[in-house]
Amino acid sequence: MSPIRALCWSERTEPLSVYPDGIDGAVADALKEIGVEVKTAKMDDPEHGLSEEVLAETDVLFWWSHIRNGDLSEDVNARVVKHVLARGMGFVPIHSALFAKPFQTILGCTGNIGGWDHNQAPENVYVIDQNHPIAEGLGAKFVLPETEMYVEPFDVPPPDELIFISSFSRGEVFRSGMTWYRGRGRIFYFRPGHETYKVLFEEPCRKVFQNAARWGASRA
Repeated sequence: MSPIRALCWSERTEPLSVYPDGIDGAVADALKEIGVEVKTAKMDDPEHGLSEEVLAETDVLFWWSHIRNGDLSEDVNARVVKHVLARGMGFVPIHSALFAKPFQTILGCTGNIGGWDHNQAPENVYVIDQNHPIAEGLGAKFVLPETEMYVEPFDVPPPDELIFISSFSRGEVFRSGMTWYRGRGRIFYFRPGHETYKVLFEEPCRKVFQNAARWGASRA
């Protein structure tokens, strides 16, 4: 079987002191560990690094964005959506990418949340569906020591599969791992990933990305 081909994309506003190679680089490093063929791209690349040629060679797209969601061109957004819906490219938005144009367009939602707090630790992530391929090897729960809190409600359609729910220090809860099947594509939203915390270097997050690559590329 041919290797999975992943594209890790970031708007690249994350501090280099926290993510020296960007969040795209942190995700790429986890994927390379299991033999995934990885490319990276960023907002300021030509065509945002999301040309027709690049997307045509992508099995699963990992996406982190934050304050520049509105900078993505409508033409490129439509191109990404087409590759998910019509070709079956997997799509994995991370954390604040709940406001990314492709996420909103594919699911027909705003991605709005009930609130957030930049200094909430720890995050207890409960594995609701331990039999799902994205949850493989994670057990019933994992803990992330430093995090940003999100709280419900979360304006997304009811998920096809709920995999993770998070709780925080003041009792807030959030659906932190959900999937949807749209057209020929698979979408997995993963909540952890704030740019000022090194949370995406944590082993459970790396494992989630590895599992999500297989699932998003329809290999699991």
